[in-house]
Amino acid sequence: MREEARHWHWSASVTLMAVIGAAFVAQQFLRADFILDRLALSAEGLRGGGVWQLLTFQFLHSGIWHLAGNLLGIWFFGRFIEQRLGAENFLKLYFAAGLAGGLLQGLLGLVFENRFGGPVIGASAGVIGLFAAFAMLEPDAEILLWFILPVKARHFLIFSLVVAVLFIVAPSAGGIAHAAHLGGLLAGMAFIRWEFFRKQFFDGGWRSRERSRRPEFARTASASGGFWTTPPTAAEPESLPPEEFISREVDPILDKISAHGIQSLTARERKILEAARQKMERP
Repeated sequence: MREEARHWHWSASVTLMAVIGAAFVAQQFLRADFILDRLALSAEGLRGGGVWQLLTFQFLHSGIWHLAGNLLGIWFFGRFIEQRLGAENFLKLYFAAGLAGGLLQGLLGLVFENRFGGPVIGASAGVIGLFAAFAMLEPDAEILLWFILPVKARHFLIFSLVVAVLFIVAPSAGGIAHAAHLGGLLAGMAFIRWEFFRKQFFDGGWRSRERSRRPEFARTASASGGFWTTPPTAAEPESLPPEEFISREVDPILDKISAHGIQSLTARERKILEAARQKMERP
């Protein structure tokens, strides 16, 4: 339908994965005591003014499988978030979730040092924030747990929240920083809600000729209602005039196909392409 020049470039999510991988390689040449004392997040470090640990702990991992799990999370959820929200918002969300997870873990460590004050490393707070954002945007999408068991994103988000709270109240000996996970989850959810609120009330959409439409950001949410989305305020995309339908609905989908392939389309996006085909076939 369109022909455009293609230029190879690394996406922000792939670049982030490369940086985290490079940090892991560099970590192998550092002394373990230096990592734990200076770069890992700990109550002792924060008490000594090591606020940089809120950032550095996100680039460290305890082993190859720890690293691989977080890189897979960025690959699956990060690419979707980047495509949907843009590279800048993807990075903001990721690091906001990592910072929120680190802050919650650190604050609990300062208050209950015996239970939460030990060294914490890993990118999972940011990764789980990406997952929370994905679940807010696509609550009915299925996630294959262990690549086998299909679970709806919204259900797994609720499960993750419950597990995090449960193991904060009753800590286990598994070595998982559940407080950091909870902070990341809450930050990811809050980011999506704030972006919708900002676009609706602060970006001028309600004062302009777009006033009667749903904000662009909100169109990505499920139409199932409830906490996960907002009541629709505009006509279905298929009812728009042909030129407006193409520019507003179809062009972004074509860009997505060009960047990530047709397999990356959601059910809603496939429906829009089918509606576009039918419009083009009409006399």
